[in-house]
Amino acid sequence: MSAERSDVTELDLSGLKCPLPVLRTRKALRGLLPGATLAVLSTDPLAAIDIPHLVRSEGDSLLGQERRDGAIRFVIRRMPR
Repeated sequence: MSAERSDVTELDLSGLKCPLPVLRTRKALRGLLPGATLAVLSTDPLAAIDIPHLVRSEGDSLLGQERRDGAIRFVIRRMPR
């Protein structure tokens, strides 16, 4: 399954500093149905540590992580609880 499909919810958190990116990512994930995909864009360097940790602790799946033009893009799958 491609993470680039149109059914991906995009969340642009550019310019926000810790802890806002992880808090807003958690809120967005909790609002998604299981199986849904969330793409998060963050310019906060700490997001590279914080968001993967959040994904693991919540039991969701990190499908991808890449650096783009000074930002980090995470693709996350919401898993069933």
